[in-house]
Amino acid sequence: MAIEFEISTQINAPPETLYRAWLDSGEHSAMTGGRARVSDREEEDFQAWDGYIRGRNLALEPGRRILQSWRTTEFAQDEADSTLEIRFEAEGDGTRITLRHTGLPPHGRQYEQGWVESYFEPMREYFENQD
Repeated sequence: MAIEFEISTQINAPPETLYRAWLDSGEHSAMTGGRARVSDREEEDFQAWDGYIRGRNLALEPGRRILQSWRTTEFAQDEADSTLEIRFEAEGDGTRITLRHTGLPPHGRQYEQGWVESYFEPMREYFENQD
């Protein structure tokens, strides 16, 4: 049975800034602490966290939404890619980022905490120090 979850957090930066940072190799690397090679074009591949994460941009709505196929090096070769949807919504002086991760293999529950520790927390710190 496939695993899925949805999590969100608030970050003090505009939606457009967060969206652009997610899809820019230098900014993505700086805000997470892991080397990334990403793209702001649909149907292009990406890598993050020093190659641990790989996937492809499926749909992009500038400043609003990113839809990607997604897998880690922990996926077995016969396990299908999962689907990651990232939504950016203005909230107060910042942005509500919501991640919906679906189609994960049975060991996929671990990624829920991984998103918090490896993305949300370092992103929050990174953007709070941008002022």
